[in-house]
Amino acid sequence: MVAQHGDEHHIPDEHKVNRTGSWLPADNRIHRAWLGRQIDHAAKDPKDLVPILVDFQKFIEGTPRIRMLFTAMFDEVPQRHPYSKDPTGVSQIRDYHHMLEVLNHTFTTAPHWTDAAANVGMVGVPMCAIFDYPMGTASGHAAFLDPEVNAHLKKILNEWGKYLCSPESAQVLGDHTQGWFGPTGMKDIMEIANAPYKTNHEFADFFECDPKAKHFDWKGYKSWDLYFTRHFKDAVRPIAEPENDNIIANACESKTFAVKYNAELRAKFWIKGQPYSIKDMLANDPLAEQFAHATVYQAFLSALSYHRWHAPVSGTIKKAFVQDGTYFSEPLFEGLGQVGATDIDAAGISVGQGYRSALATRAVIFIEADNPAIGLMAFIGIGMDEVSTCEITVKEGEHVKKGQETGMFHFGGSSHCLLFRKEVRIEDFPKTGQDHNVPVRGKLATVSSKK
Repeated sequence: MVAQHGDEHHIPDEHKVNRTGSWLPADNRIHRAWLGRQIDHAAKDPKDLVPILVDFQKFIEGTPRIRMLFTAMFDEVPQRHPYSKDPTGVSQIRDYHHMLEVLNHTFTTAPHWTDAAANVGMVGVPMCAIFDYPMGTASGHAAFLDPEVNAHLKKILNEWGKYLCSPESAQVLGDHTQGWFGPTGMKDIMEIANAPYKTNHEFADFFECDPKAKHFDWKGYKSWDLYFTRHFKDAVRPIAEPENDNIIANACESKTFAVKYNAELRAKFWIKGQPYSIKDMLANDPLAEQFAHATVYQAFLSALSYHRWHAPVSGTIKKAFVQDGTYFSEPLFEGLGQVGATDIDAAGISVGQGYRSALATRAVIFIEADNPAIGLMAFIGIGMDEVSTCEITVKEGEHVKKGQETGMFHFGGSSHCLLFRKEVRIEDFPKTGQDHNVPVRGKLATVSSKK
């Protein structure tokens, strides 16, 4: 079973990083090799910064506090292994000028597979890979929390998103070694897709595609984003007991991160235990008051998984909106901002998922369930890092059936939460630590109608 894409080979302990969701490779040599190649390509083919990055540079240099933070975040990265490119202690990205040059190159590339250390792995969140160490410093923590910085990052990510929706981005979908339809990509994608029900489907049997599409129109996907948001065929993900409103369906193809009962309306979500803070998660919406001492289920999506959301219950959409937030903010306990810390947590985006539930850009959907034993519940789609678009495809007042599509993530890492009010008697959630996804639309939990 693939736990992390392309990582079934032996990885020496000093290079191994357990990364929840597989958005960056477990073999840190692949991450560093990918970043080294981006730097090398940017250096060999220098280009004028695209306009959106020119604006970002002007903002950094015209705002003293931001220039201070973006200068200090690179200075604060330790000048020693494993943070350096070579034994001389020179960081791979040396300062914000260098950062902008590499970002400029990334604007014309889509996520692809990288061969390194006699292995092939995938960097699913390229910009996170660029910011990986700086965002784990005290100055990086402050910079990536700043509202003006995040407003610029949103513009940058949206601009990159235009490329990921273009025909040029589909070049990474090829059947070559670094392609998504290459040997490693196809093997890992289908192992992950087949694992929940122990099936043996081929790609064309599992996903909606055109298996006869011509070369460079890979199975009909005309852009990387169309591939990333691909549909599955209904038969491979049946809806759990469609007519039984006491069965909660899984909203996203994902692995369980946490189940928390009696979550507080306000909590210190930034501390190491990452307690859920309901009002912050729900963007201080007036409906949040109904979720005092709620049950929270959170799960994360793999880089290689299906990225559309589906209704966990049948009911009426009471409210639906996208809340802007942070993109690359990590909690202090992951990095050098923690008192006494001497290293940056290499697990990066994976560890702070509870923290991100209160801060990251996220889609919030309130559903009034048909089942009175459930009543009002909430879905939160949490964008992590590169996700600049959480797209909601249902409207307020619309009635949805359990298993119906409600939206999707675009462009990058993601997690999600389901919230149930205190009085809802719910049980049988999946355990954490499973080696496969809980299938979307499959059974997630059971609600008891007993008082």
